[in-house]
Amino acid sequence: MKTLNLCCIGFGNVGQALAKLLVSKEDDLREQYGITWKLTGVATRRLGWIAQPKGLPIPKLLAAKGLESFPRSEGNVRAWLKAAQADVLFEISSLEPLTGQPAIDHVRAALRHGAHAITANKGIVVHGYRELRELAAAHDKRFLFESTVMDGAPIFSLFRDSLPAIEVRGFRGILNSTTNVVLSEMEAGKSLEEGIQRAQAMGLAETDPSHDVDGWDGTMKVAALVTVLMDTPLHIDQIQREGIRGLTGEAVREARANGHPYKLVCRAERQQGRVVASVRPEQLPESDPLARVSASSSIVEFSTDMLPGLTITEVDPTPTTTAYGLLADFINAVRSGQ
Repeated sequence: MKTLNLCCIGFGNVGQALAKLLVSKEDDLREQYGITWKLTGVATRRLGWIAQPKGLPIPKLLAAKGLESFPRSEGNVRAWLKAAQADVLFEISSLEPLTGQPAIDHVRAALRHGAHAITANKGIVVHGYRELRELAAAHDKRFLFESTVMDGAPIFSLFRDSLPAIEVRGFRGILNSTTNVVLSEMEAGKSLEEGIQRAQAMGLAETDPSHDVDGWDGTMKVAALVTVLMDTPLHIDQIQREGIRGLTGEAVREARANGHPYKLVCRAERQQGRVVASVRPEQLPESDPLARVSASSSIVEFSTDMLPGLTITEVDPTPTTTAYGLLADFINAVRSGQ
């Protein structure tokens, strides 16, 4: 039984939840899947490139104390992966929507190093999917990304593993938890800013919530789903994007009172050989399943040639839910190589 060396780029809410989940599932991983592990590398802007092949103490990392004595690698991902003797990289750094960098370079370096690459970063999928998929195959490694859309819900793996030879013709959904929380708070009489503060307190929104509020997160998720599931590369400039910043509390409450609440709806549909996609606020009738999704929950409805309507719903996810998607990808990546 080989002990796998795990490395994380990014150690915020999701990274810390992943570390705790790995510890809590340690016995299950060993007994059910024959997997043992140690965390040998962590890289963040604040901590630098920490590499310790003997293993890093999880409690000290979570407390961010007592780390001064651990060796730092050069500010270079390749040198860090080598110093940490990485077998698996979790790339969970912050989203950069326009280029996906430097996260794409991190995954590229991991695959070339000989490590599986697992990410929750949508930018990597949107801007680098085909190249990285081919690079992973060339090095007999896995590039997996379940947590990029709807946290730990099985979307990509569902189509990849359980629905062969199916054609996805389109989808629509509520894919951004932060805006759903904000709209729910505004319906209850709070301001946009108060709704954002609520989402931040829940660990859903970053200090700078613009990626959520201005529709970038939803746009990236639409592009990722289209690129992978509809096999059509879709640049974010091709998606009509409008966030919720322009909605007033009065308009949101009036829409709810009239039975047609606002939701930030993500859509994509194949039309005459091309994909038409949008992310924008829409008023939906209360009878619509999307209108009934509240707080931090998410939903996506797929239209396919074999299943006219396939719906996946996720209720009140947390950073641990996202971390579970990373854990599931980790298990699947390792098992595929056994």
